[in-house]
Amino acid sequence: MLIIPAVDIKNGKCVQLVQGKPGTEQVIIKNPAEVAKEWEERGANLLHVIDLDGALGDKSKNITIIEEILAKLSIAVQFGGGIRTIENASKLLNMGVNKVILGTMAIKNPYNMEKLANEFGGERIIVALDSKDSKVVIKGWTEKTKQSAPELGKILEERGAGGILFTNVDFEGLMKGFDTKPLLDLLAAVKIPVIYAGGVTSIEDIKKLSKTNVYGVVIGSALYKNKIIFEEALKYQNP
Repeated sequence: MLIIPAVDIKNGKCVQLVQGKPGTEQVIIKNPAEVAKEWEERGANLLHVIDLDGALGDKSKNITIIEEILAKLSIAVQFGGGIRTIENASKLLNMGVNKVILGTMAIKNPYNMEKLANEFGGERIIVALDSKDSKVVIKGWTEKTKQSAPELGKILEERGAGGILFTNVDFEGLMKGFDTKPLLDLLAAVKIPVIYAGGVTSIEDIKKLSKTNVYGVVIGSALYKNKIIFEEALKYQNP
């Protein structure tokens, strides 16, 4: 299991939102590239970078920051937020992003995701399945679909997705822990790697996840608020 720090970017700064809602910023740090570099220096093997401006519907204002992060790091970066077209995704993959995270685009138009997987390799395409009240939500968590994460996961795996980022929105950013059942249901439904995010608050949560077959865990608020010490979490990372 990989321990993956999150760097969420909004208005050029590193922030943490509560349940993805604008105006709920709890941690604001001015230089995201420096934050990213620090995670690498502390032992991260993979970084999770999200452009919140893009995810919330604004055209990306943060592309230069993404370029700066890629220039500073030697570790892999998975990137998401507002990737709505094949052109957007191709540009990011050609820039040096290791994996793109596709949400709304993959769910609304799986053909586009399939096309990207064929061109760049499925292993570079992650699909974001964000679950709220047992249904997948899209468009920055503002629109609910009729399908569950296991149902959509199976479909998108067949269409060439190389991995899934599963976020349990019911617990995201609330710092209250989480229920593993939705994750276990998804893991049972698909064969591709699944990365978990949402409500990871303590070392006990990390320990709980390490007993599942999850490929990795994204941690945001808990790291920035020192609820989880990164070096302690790394003890649960597979060599």
